[in-house]
Amino acid sequence: MEKHNFVNIQCLSGEQLLYLIEMAQEFEKHPNRELLKGKVVATLFYEPSTRTRLSFETAANRLGARVIGFTDAKVSSVSKGETLKDTILMVSNYADTIVMRHHIEGAAQYASEVAPVPIVNAGDGAHQHPSQCLLDLYSIHQTQGTLENLNIYLVGDLKYGRTVHSLIMAMRHFNPTFHFIAPKELAMPEEYKLYCHEHGIRFTEHEDFTPEIIAGADILYMTRVQKERFSDLMEYERVKNVYILHRDMLSMAKPNMRVLHPLPRVNEIAYDVDDSPHAYYIQQARNGLFAREAIFCHCLGISLEEVRNDKTIL
Repeated sequence: MEKHNFVNIQCLSGEQLLYLIEMAQEFEKHPNRELLKGKVVATLFYEPSTRTRLSFETAANRLGARVIGFTDAKVSSVSKGETLKDTILMVSNYADTIVMRHHIEGAAQYASEVAPVPIVNAGDGAHQHPSQCLLDLYSIHQTQGTLENLNIYLVGDLKYGRTVHSLIMAMRHFNPTFHFIAPKELAMPEEYKLYCHEHGIRFTEHEDFTPEIIAGADILYMTRVQKERFSDLMEYERVKNVYILHRDMLSMAKPNMRVLHPLPRVNEIAYDVDDSPHAYYIQQARNGLFAREAIFCHCLGISLEEVRNDKTIL
């Protein structure tokens, strides 16, 4: 298998996504292996991150790789004026693959065009978050038994939420119906609604967030209103607590419905939801380890067959 970048989720076919989900299932059975022994993974995080960075680094460590990198561009040569191109080329001398989070949309795509090693996009601005998308797909598949013909409700910050943008593009292969629930200030951008029209994806839009609305969901995907994306803090204050999910709002939910959230949460899911059988966001975060192990193998040319036949399980 050849090496690959993992930059844009729309570049992957439905068959490739299901292939990666199968690989993640193998890693859930046995996460500790030495498939990447002797490899070096660089994590370059130009933006703050907890779950994404830690799960990528844990995935690399559990597969036997060594990890280098930075968690704050201020402590790197970027603070001296080094360009993104030069940073990527320099780090490529030391690492077999580079995981990068950046505040500028398209930064990961640019890095993939100049780097001699595979690039993994760990989030670029409000654009995409493909590794989060893969773990979301894995979580949906694990809870629903399929990705086909599901009713997926996206709630909250649909304007800046790169996780929901990626999910729309990935789910186009599986005949979903989306419900976009957001205030007008945070509504799904027109470009993604146009994308839905172009790919025959059904969707409806709501501003109400009630038990009656939620009743039809297979997946209720909550999102945080992202303060860091707002240039006008007064606008943020107006919309930050518009939608808060409480346990009693799940009274009409379907038995199979699961609540997802890319985390961190602020106020949008009340703590009384945590012990509900519908809550799945903590397990969802755990699934990030298995999805990102699969991503590393995809990027470094390790096949599903090799994973299944692996004799390095610890």
